[in-house]
Formats: sequence, structure tokens, C-alpha cells
Amino acid sequence: MKLLEMRHVKKEFEGLQVLKDISLSVEEGEVISIIGPSGSGKSTLLRCATMLEEMDSGELLYMGEYAAKMKDGKCVYASKAELRKLQHCFGLVFQNFNLFPHYSVLKNITDALISVDKIPKKEAEERAEKLLEQLGLAEKRDAYPYQLSGGQQQRVSIARALAKQPKILFFDEPTSALDPELTVEVLKVIKALAKEHMTMIIVTHEMQFAREVSDRVIFMEEGLIQEQGTPEKLFGTGNERVREFIGHLTGK
Repeated sequence: MKLLEMRHVKKEFEGLQVLKDISLSVEEGEVISIIGPSGSGKSTLLRCATMLEEMDSGELLYMGEYAAKMKDGKCVYASKAELRKLQHCFGLVFQNFNLFPHYSVLKNITDALISVDKIPKKEAEERAEKLLEQLGLAEKRDAYPYQLSGGQQQRVSIARALAKQPKILFFDEPTSALDPELTVEVLKVIKALAKEHMTMIIVTHEMQFAREVSDRVIFMEEGLIQEQGTPEKLFGTGNERVREFIGHLTGK
């Protein structure tokens, strides 16, 4: 089943075309890594998929339902009520954690569940505690973000996204703010989610990780998908530009 479809997506900022014509579909249980140089449009693609940015043109569907479609040459979004319903389909993990500094770990995870999703407090806390246990953070439930390492903060941020029980998880360079040791810690969590067949789209610079965890790897440059395929296909490609990019990051 297709969880996400993006068709002919275009986005520009102040006359600069960041996404030129992107089409992408994601099947349930699929893990997709998006790689490419800085400025290639990877994060903008994620922001359009999660409705943090509005597309200039194109279509966006979750589970076959339109979040945005073309009408009279314009990109028209669904009603606020419909968009709210579709936003339940996904969770998003940012590179800079985006935790509330004045909330405890538990409150960071449960706040949106209680205030936005109207889930009873007891159920929200049970969900959060179960996830904290799973991610090795049970003893940190009452701690505040400043008392945690970067890796722990990112794991809290993953728990917060998972607490919504999304169908698909987006990661925008989840390890770029971490040192190598903490990077390993976070990638381990994402690998465990992949084993559980969690549908994920991961923008990453970690080539070995992308190779190990992905069903499909997409190489983006200059606002376009230049090449995509299985890790074997992409990492063994004859495309000189892709080889150069991967070699530059892996030192090979």
C-alpha cells in the first residue's frame, strides 16, 4: 500500500527553484534514504511532505487521500480539518531535536498528545513511558533537556514522534548535530525501527548507514532526483557524479 505520494512537486524561494519536478511514492514498510550535496533540496522536500512548507505546484497524498492537488493551474490544499487528520499519518524528527527546554522529558513527549490530539493524560503517559523504556531512557523521564547528552535528546525527540503512532517517520539529518559516538547511539535506534518495518524517509550524510538500512536510496542534486535504486544499485552505479559524491563522503 502506498503511504505517501508526491507528484511533480515544485518549490521556489525568492525566484530560486529549490525543487524542480520531484515525484516520489513510498510503500508501507519501506525505508528510504535521501542523499546528496547541501543545497540539493533534500530538507525542502521533507518540509513539503510534512506540510511545513507549501508547494508551489504538485500533488501530495497520504494513504490515497489528497493533502494538496492541482486545480486551475494552482496547488490547492485540503481544508484545515482534513489536513489535521492527514498529519496524524506522520512524525518528524529534526536535526536540532526541537525539545522544549522548560518541559521534562515526559512532558515533551506527552504535551502534544494531550493538548492537540486530546488523548487522556494517563494513556499519553503510558505510551511515553513504554517508548522511553524501549529507547533506554526510562530513568530520564523527569529530567530536562539540558541534563541530557545530544544523543539522549535525539532519542527523546524520536520517542516524541513515535508517541503519535504515525504510519511514516521522517528524519531530517538526525545525526548532524552529534559527535561520532552519539551518532552510533541514534543510528542504532533507527536500525531497530527498520527491523520492525517502520516506514521511514531519512535525509542523511551517513553513507554506510544508508547502505545498511535502506530498501531504496535516492540521490538528489539541483532540485531533482538524479538517480535512485537499491543500495547495491546506487552504491555500485556507473554514474560518475554519484560515485564522486559517495567517494567524497566515505573517503574511497
